[in-house]
Amino acid sequence: MDTPWQQTSKEASFLHSTLTTASRFQTLEEFLAWFESRRTANRFEVQQIPLAEMDQWYLTGHPRRLVHRSGKFFTVEGVRVRTNYGPVPEWDQPIIHQPEIGILGIITRVFDGVRYFLMQAKMEPGNVNTLQLSPTMQATRSNYTQVHQGRQPLYLEYFVDRSKARILMDQLQSEQGARFLRKRNRNMIVEVTDDVPLHDEFCWLTLGQVKQLLAMDNLVNMDARTALSCIPFVNTDWKHYYAATAEDISSPIDAFGHRLTGFAKDLFLSMLDRKPVHHTLDEIISWFTELKTRYQVSLETIGLDELRQWVQTDTEIRHETGQYFSVIAVAVQAGNREVFSWTQPLLKHTGYGVVGFLTHKINGTLHFLVRASLEPGTIDLIEMGPTVACSNAAERIRQPHHPPFLELFLNPPPAQVRYSAIQSEEGGRFCCFQNRYMILELPPDTSLDLPENFIWMTLGQIIDFTRYSYFNIEARNLLSCLSLLGDEE
Repeated sequence: MDTPWQQTSKEASFLHSTLTTASRFQTLEEFLAWFESRRTANRFEVQQIPLAEMDQWYLTGHPRRLVHRSGKFFTVEGVRVRTNYGPVPEWDQPIIHQPEIGILGIITRVFDGVRYFLMQAKMEPGNVNTLQLSPTMQATRSNYTQVHQGRQPLYLEYFVDRSKARILMDQLQSEQGARFLRKRNRNMIVEVTDDVPLHDEFCWLTLGQVKQLLAMDNLVNMDARTALSCIPFVNTDWKHYYAATAEDISSPIDAFGHRLTGFAKDLFLSMLDRKPVHHTLDEIISWFTELKTRYQVSLETIGLDELRQWVQTDTEIRHETGQYFSVIAVAVQAGNREVFSWTQPLLKHTGYGVVGFLTHKINGTLHFLVRASLEPGTIDLIEMGPTVACSNAAERIRQPHHPPFLELFLNPPPAQVRYSAIQSEEGGRFCCFQNRYMILELPPDTSLDLPENFIWMTLGQIIDFTRYSYFNIEARNLLSCLSLLGDEE
């Protein structure tokens, strides 16, 4: 009788796809040539303009906010934050308020026994390189209800009509709590069995090919990364099967025609929660619950003109120190978008941030150092996140209260680096916001003194908590970059 490894399941098909880089449609080199052709096939132009020159956007009276005349899309407003978490008890900042829930969705289909993902080459005004690889559809509710009076997003029907596709993954996940006020999106993966129209800006890729692209700087966008991060590669039956059998996993992996080695094998074993784990699920929940009851945050909505230490000029709203981010306005022309030209505000960032996980083998099993993080816009007060997540890392490390363990990510020994690439954040709301995403593996004899808001977790435990919206977007984006492909791939 077949074991659970060999039975047909969505987890098996996802795993098989992430281990497959040979495509029936195009090689990686052919994809890169196609992607560059899409960059030159359409006109893309983004120009910064004075705040007052935005069409359909205006600053209200009191409290002073930046709003769209339709009352839809989003607003930029001010908040005063007070908290007993962290070294800074009070501050003011602008924040994006976008209460509507958008869709970040990917269509998938099995061809010749291999699962493929329909991805899009999409322009966003804040992208450092204009064009990046996106989900099949990424749209706010205002977009797909056509408030902008433009075209309906392509493939929308597959995500809103359950008769068109089978839902494989559907999760409500948060956005950046330091920049958005209680913002969430619906992350979806849906399966079709019939042909779908293949439009000019779209292509089919295996998950293994996408993982290869995630090793490159600024190619796969944030919305694709967060949707892909929710994909399950193992299920409960597999974990039970593994726990009851021998330690060697080569036989189950051989069912897919592959053998994992090195860090890839460590990742897979960590997904299976190989015993003993450092903390049980109950212990993790108790740790997290205690932090949520201990810390508080209060938000007071204030006008943009009331923000302390923020300066407004004709072209931006910025912090007087030049740190953090600024609010700017841009005029956009894009020949292949639902609307061909528009203006909008963006949050502009300078410098590079760091988003990183420290990993370490505990009792022979790879564990990740998770940080409980409080950000002002988080809908549930505190979320789990990566070990480090901070913008403008070069400046932050010089401050007396820089994030714990940040110094380990700035010049790590090459032997510890398991992943490193620069990735852009959401180009539809942020301008030039880039972070270096990193995974480091500490030497076996390393001992860390952990602050109370840090805990070691296996990858399987992280995936379980991610499914129920415990992990923030920085962690999810970094998890999507993990690859089971060996060096030979």
